[in-house]
Amino acid sequence: MRHRVGAFLRGETILIVATLLALISCFIVPPDWHYREYVHVSTIAQLICLMLVVCGLQRVGVFRIIGAKLLEHVDTARGLVLTFISLTFFSSMLITNDVALLTFVPFALAVLKMAKMEDRAILVCTLMTIGANTGSMLTPIGNAHNLYFKALTGMSTGHFLAVMGPYTAVSAAMLIAITCIVFRGRRLEGISGMDSKSIEHGVLAPDSTKPQPDEIHVTGYGAGYGGWRVIVYAITFIVCVLAVGDLIPLWVMCVVVFAVMMVCDRRSFRHADWGLPLTFIMFFIFIGNMRRVPEFAQLAQQCVGVHPLGVSILFSQVISNVPTSLLLAGFSNAYVPLIIGTNLGGLGTLIASMASLVTYKHFTKMYPNQKGKYLKEYTSFCALFVLVLFGLSCILE
Repeated sequence: MRHRVGAFLRGETILIVATLLALISCFIVPPDWHYREYVHVSTIAQLICLMLVVCGLQRVGVFRIIGAKLLEHVDTARGLVLTFISLTFFSSMLITNDVALLTFVPFALAVLKMAKMEDRAILVCTLMTIGANTGSMLTPIGNAHNLYFKALTGMSTGHFLAVMGPYTAVSAAMLIAITCIVFRGRRLEGISGMDSKSIEHGVLAPDSTKPQPDEIHVTGYGAGYGGWRVIVYAITFIVCVLAVGDLIPLWVMCVVVFAVMMVCDRRSFRHADWGLPLTFIMFFIFIGNMRRVPEFAQLAQQCVGVHPLGVSILFSQVISNVPTSLLLAGFSNAYVPLIIGTNLGGLGTLIASMASLVTYKHFTKMYPNQKGKYLKEYTSFCALFVLVLFGLSCILE
């Protein structure tokens, strides 16, 4: 029990802090009928539906299968690293940065070991994490706080893409340049010539005598790779995207998603990250209450009004970009600078984007003696990206 409590406290630190803040604010502003106006229902509904569908896709192994198939055509170290970065960069635009990293970082570490490239694991994981954080900032569904900003502002998807497009494009160019400079075109060992099923089986289920991942139990590993579920989940995901784009009613998305997940894989409800929507709700309560305290509201407005973009980057380094988005958006209507700042703010410290902790946990679990080296290299590269992208914002904004 003690270990479970400890694991929960470590894994849901932001949720616990948000809950404490919400409870404290309830003593400052006692509960009344205004509380029902605090929670942004459309954001929570969209977040939960996307979360469930992506969880379903993840549990049938579809993302890892795509990665294995792409590696069939790779025979150099440079090509391998570019493939891994591309997987997190592009997938994060649709399935969020944390899910992209949760899916592909363990996969990449296993493949690097097979390819005898463990000496490059720190740099590869660093670039994959930056790729996930810079790819996810392009789309409204790439980051949870992007979803919130789009629902809050009513901004069209096209406008959102136009705002964040230059930053994602420059990030992609930097990732390609770094990879091409650092990694040479030497041929791979270990995985060269292997087909996708061999790679996938070696990574996902190397030992049949040990406990197997959920994907195996859901699909009967090797028997169709998810079969009909993949098609159903893909259609359901499209329904979610249409709802986010305000092309179909919100209630239609909710009904379709819950019905599909109940039929296809009820365990997805248990495996989904419910801490994220709960964190949003707690912050909504805290911010809603504090906006009704004139002294606090005035101070917060003055603080964020100095330079919304810069302030959001700085705040993200300390409390991460999701809480920063919810906090600052409650006291400023400079939404475009806040969108840019909180997305750029996901780069920097390890907690600037909580998705970055996914990579750190997986890497240090495999290489516990290299924690300091990883933090040093990751922080250095993130600082480079933040400086370049902030300079770009000064030019564009």
